[in-house]
Amino acid sequence: MNKLHSLYIGLMSGTSLDGIDAVLAKIGPNGEASTQAAVSSPFSPELRKALFELQSSGPNELHREKQAGNALALAYAEAVNQLLKKTNLQPSNIAAIGAHGQTIRHQPHLGDMAYTHQTLNAALLAEKTGIDVIADFRSRDLAAGGHGAPLVPAFHAQQFTSSENLAILNIGGIANLTLLPKNGEVTGFDCGPGNMLMDAWIHEHQGNAFDENGAWALQGKVNEGLLAEMLADSFFSKAPPKSTGRDDFHLVWLQEKLGNSNHHAEDVQATLLHLTAHSALEALVRHAPQTQKLIVCGGGARNNALINLLQVKAQHVFKEPIEVTTSDSAGIDPQLVEALAFAWLAWAHKEKRPANLPAVTGAKGPRILGACYPA
Repeated sequence: MNKLHSLYIGLMSGTSLDGIDAVLAKIGPNGEASTQAAVSSPFSPELRKALFELQSSGPNELHREKQAGNALALAYAEAVNQLLKKTNLQPSNIAAIGAHGQTIRHQPHLGDMAYTHQTLNAALLAEKTGIDVIADFRSRDLAAGGHGAPLVPAFHAQQFTSSENLAILNIGGIANLTLLPKNGEVTGFDCGPGNMLMDAWIHEHQGNAFDENGAWALQGKVNEGLLAEMLADSFFSKAPPKSTGRDDFHLVWLQEKLGNSNHHAEDVQATLLHLTAHSALEALVRHAPQTQKLIVCGGGARNNALINLLQVKAQHVFKEPIEVTTSDSAGIDPQLVEALAFAWLAWAHKEKRPANLPAVTGAKGPRILGACYPA
């Protein structure tokens, strides 16, 4: 290994609550990152259930949250151990782990009382792996008046370069946009639900964790009235900086939009697919109408129906032709972009480099993100 480069591990478990992505990243002195190896592992049904139930308040919540944080740390540790075994590396070869934790509350709109909380026992993770752990990336930005989200635009700006006006659409449970104009400031924001509502709806009706390739959605017909009702939510008209999560978009929200009307379940799924695509493209047209290329990453990039819909809709909403592709075209597995980003965020913390973008989060200025739990 060139000693100008260091090895970091990034761990990501997103809003979709489907499992863990672990990435071994080689990061150079200027922050250039490349994936060396990766493993993905689903959550156990018990852990997924515990984390899902913590998305809303309930009895004995503090105890349950701490237990879930411990269980998540052990699951993260197992993913790290799998990665080390796969690459024949020792803990001493790794500079640090960047661990996102699991968001269970995100309330950035409360002024000095704003907060965001990602459950994780980072000390236990450091103990079990023998590697420094960098966690709690969002709270420093929040303390500086920002939303603490989205954090990936700084990494996108580092990784994706182009001579065109570029945008990155990350579709996890929530969808966020990074705007990378060839001349001008990098900006970004959460633009609405990504996979989260579609996952919740198919789980409610078919027991599946997700709608593979949007196959169920393709069996339904879009309900334009329902789509308009959902797009009328005040979040979509807010100006950036803005962020969102399960606090705003969830099954109760969807049921309120459905009201007492009878809808075929597959039609609702089709409408939710269009909600994700429409809200993202509408935000892109509003804030970056000059975009020439859109790169999609995150789990949603593996939904062929969603990618096809984005490609078709983009040609109608933009005045000039726009290329819509996935991060595969840039040599990065779409599923691993966020995990790679948290490896990079750990590197930035170790290097004492600010990693937030005030134009994205609304913070008062650049801040060094994260807290270190030494091995």
